Amino acid sequence: MSLLRARCPRCRTLTAVAVDEGYECHSCGATFAAGLVRVPRAWGDGGEAMVEAASLPLDYPEVAVVEEETLAMQTLAVASDLPIRPLVLGGCCCSHVGAVEGLAARHGHVAVLWLDAHGDLNTPETSPSGNEWGMPLRMLIDRGTIAATDVVLWGARNLDPPEEEFISAAGIGDDPATLLGRVESVYVALDYDVFDPGEVAVFMPEPAGPSLGEVEELLARVRDSGKLVGAGFTGLAPDPVNVEKAERLAAALGY
Repeated sequence: MSLLRARCPRCRTLTAVAVDEGYECHSCGATFAAGLVRVPRAWGDGGEAMVEAASLPLDYPEVAVVEEETLAMQTLAVASDLPIRPLVLGGCCCSHVGAVEGLAARHGHVAVLWLDAHGDLNTPETSPSGNEWGMPLRMLIDRGTIAATDVVLWGARNLDPPEEEFISAAGIGDDPATLLGRVESVYVALDYDVFDPGEVAVFMPEPAGPSLGEVEELLARVRDSGKLVGAGFTGLAPDPVNVEKAERLAAALGY
């Protein structure tokens, strides 16, 4: 599918056409501030719920559905399928890899605000599970796509010891305000397990997380900085309650 057109979520026709940074449906007249890229894969064991959640009916025009046989092929496909203002809906956090790589190529440099209860900083050698969904942030850093000092990991509270050591050694920060004050382009990677489990339906709940309102406030600060170039939501459970909440969070970003 051409990036110039997408499937309208209102009338379900392929008549949503790219206009500036968003889309306008030439059939029903609806307008949208971002294009949706679905990535319904989970690179690990037992992630079927995350795969299903990537099909939740968000009110954004569907630019692409990326379903590739390998993570490397997925990363290339996501990077090439990004609209001007992308909203990625995974699967697992590996969907962020292609988004960040595509945006880094487009903008020359991109920083990342990674909202997650986990670090996603393992390697195949350090991972207790071997699941690739515990490695995507480390992949981006080790490949040189992003600098560790241009990463803020926010909301993390279940880290493996090697991840804690890497955070300290690499200089990964935890202050979004500092990051927003010194970079020009920011991608927001939002894993739903960052939330307190009572707030949303998530695949891998962790207690003592922030509220929906706290994350919404943070996303609004990113929006107001004028530096947002893309965002992605991952780690959801396929519960209809997540639809309204995901759209609320996307709206906080200006989408």
